[in-house]
Amino acid sequence: MKEEDFSKFDGLKYFEEDPGYVVRADFNRTSDGKYFQMPTSSGKSKKFVKYGVLTFKLDGKNYSLSVYQADAEVLKKNPEYADLLFVPFKDLTNGAETYGGGRYIDIKKPKGKKAVLNFNNSYNPNCAYGSDRYNCPIPPKENFLQIEIKAGEKKYAEN
Repeated sequence: MKEEDFSKFDGLKYFEEDPGYVVRADFNRTSDGKYFQMPTSSGKSKKFVKYGVLTFKLDGKNYSLSVYQADAEVLKKNPEYADLLFVPFKDLTNGAETYGGGRYIDIKKPKGKKAVLNFNNSYNPNCAYGSDRYNCPIPPKENFLQIEIKAGEKKYAEN
């Protein structure tokens, strides 16, 4: 947000918590984890490694999302991220009810073949709040879900 926006800011908006958007997913670890550059909203890129793929069902249909881990330099500077994986995604609510550039979820690294994916915890990137000083990763095409995810943070509405 820009400095002048704080005086009229009345809080973030969320969909009502829905247990149907807490899904148990199968987790398949990527074996050839090579680093790549993920494009960002600023035109710069950020280094990630594809850590694995989550497969799950919503409304009786199968979906998958790739999960990523930040590069070693970021993890060294931010050790609190060491056990977290990054799940950037887009869905059919983007642009209308949620931020057009997609949303994110952070999950703990699965210890086995299962993971919990809680869409109620999805949040907007910093770029959603009107500042151009951020480099927000753009969800890869493989993470575009062809379903409405009416969970988590809604679109930021400027007054």
